[in-house]
Amino acid sequence: MTGDASRPFSLVRSFLRLRLTQAYCSAVKFHRKLVTTSEDMPMPRSSADALISEFDRALRTLTGSVRARRASPAVNWPPAALSGHERRQSARLMRVNHCGEVCAQALYQGQALTAHSARIAQPLRSAADEEIDHLAWSAQRVHELGGRTSYLNPLWYGGSLLLGYLAGRAGDRWNLAFLRETERQVEAHLASHLQRLSPRDLPTRAVVEQMQQDEAGHAAMAGRLGAATMPGWVRRLMQTGARVMTSLSYWI
Repeated sequence: MTGDASRPFSLVRSFLRLRLTQAYCSAVKFHRKLVTTSEDMPMPRSSADALISEFDRALRTLTGSVRARRASPAVNWPPAALSGHERRQSARLMRVNHCGEVCAQALYQGQALTAHSARIAQPLRSAADEEIDHLAWSAQRVHELGGRTSYLNPLWYGGSLLLGYLAGRAGDRWNLAFLRETERQVEAHLASHLQRLSPRDLPTRAVVEQMQQDEAGHAAMAGRLGAATMPGWVRRLMQTGARVMTSLSYWI
């Protein structure tokens, strides 16, 4: 895509980032009102610091300024000799995976922000930290394959943040149920990508396989913490939303 042709997408992405920043600031102000004491005392500094930290995480997620704690699994393999079609396919699939990790960051943030107990909030934040590795790995692999990340990431981030916030407000058991079902669907989604990736693209396959393993661990964690059983109609609704996101991010 030429510079002139891609300019409208860049403008849309900048606009969405601006709107997301404004929305996040509004959410922070609203949440601070919720936790203010009845005597109208200011929110404790530790809570304010936590909200600022979450806002910083949001900006780093959307600008790509994240750093993995673990080395990418792709470094254990030599560069793959791929055809043009195989390279484009891998780049698009990894763009979808990167978009999913952007959503994961927002979901975990919203869930941790509204979790009813520290017993739940801390594992959510730990899982989100592990997902940062996935975010960095997938972005790195997209660029190595000559691709780009999705222009719609700010939109998906905002929607996922809201979903995570609402899941947290529903109570810890349903918060965990939402997390477990999300991770199960992501695990299945990554398995489908392994079927579509070229057998010769060992670096990309290694990244996807490690992501799949980590997602399974997160789902198991939610079960151990007492996740409720998600109703079938909610699972189907989540699957429909995921199909929309993956279909659009594959191309845009």
